[in-house]
Amino acid sequence: MSRVLPSPATRGGSQARRVVLTVVAVLIALAFLLPVLWLIASTFRTSTETFADNSSLNWHMLWPRHFTMRNLDAAWSNGFARNLANSVIVAAATVVLGIGISAMAAFALAVVDFPGRKFVFAIVVLSFLVPFEAIAIPLAHTFSDWHLTNSIPALVLPGLGNGLAIFILRQFFLGVPGELAEAARVDGAGWPRIFTRIYLPLARPALIGTGLILFLFQWQAYLWPILVTTSDGNDVAPVSIAKTFNAFSTDYGRVFAETAVLAVIPAVVLLALQRYFVASVAATGSKN
Repeated sequence: MSRVLPSPATRGGSQARRVVLTVVAVLIALAFLLPVLWLIASTFRTSTETFADNSSLNWHMLWPRHFTMRNLDAAWSNGFARNLANSVIVAAATVVLGIGISAMAAFALAVVDFPGRKFVFAIVVLSFLVPFEAIAIPLAHTFSDWHLTNSIPALVLPGLGNGLAIFILRQFFLGVPGELAEAARVDGAGWPRIFTRIYLPLARPALIGTGLILFLFQWQAYLWPILVTTSDGNDVAPVSIAKTFNAFSTDYGRVFAETAVLAVIPAVVLLALQRYFVASVAATGSKN
């Protein structure tokens, strides 16, 4: 059977469409990148140039006239490194403990057949549909009664039971063939061994994706940290940046420098692990 080749006019039209779509995609990407590039450029501007070139479109909006490290020095000398370290500690503890708790809960809901399993799963789904802001203040009063304010546990504990993380891992575990667990049970393996030896090794992409969700949840948290911390030394980075503003004068160069550092860290993490995140989200629809 002879193959019909596209005519030169058809090939030319396809190439033209690809060029147009590529140009449109680049322009849209630049539109999203411009604020980020402006933020990074403002990190290295002098205080007098911070808003000097914003009245009109020009090259110096994205390229400082005079580079300076004063803003970064001001951020570090005012204790931002300590607040950034608090954010790293809180996010790391949440990821490590949260993955363990979420994985065990997801395994039980996906594999272990116990009475009321569907009801428990419905509660889990409901938990991440309720805005955290609706329960933040009553929860902060509870933590105050427990004398947990101004402590790392107070910042970490609310992020451990993440319903979305449990949901994603459960969906992934449902996609694992049940015959593997049945064969292990026949060989005498208990649920802990099946969980650690069979399901966890297979769930690496989902575990990394879950870790990213937990990391971002804590890294960008603002309302909860400001409710349970009262001293500057215990503040996380977003709260520290917010406290830089005052009614009389604000060092915007320092604010931009701190914000840029706060934004670069999750951007690097996401770019490095994005394929695992995409794989984990895609797995949520594999089986109901």
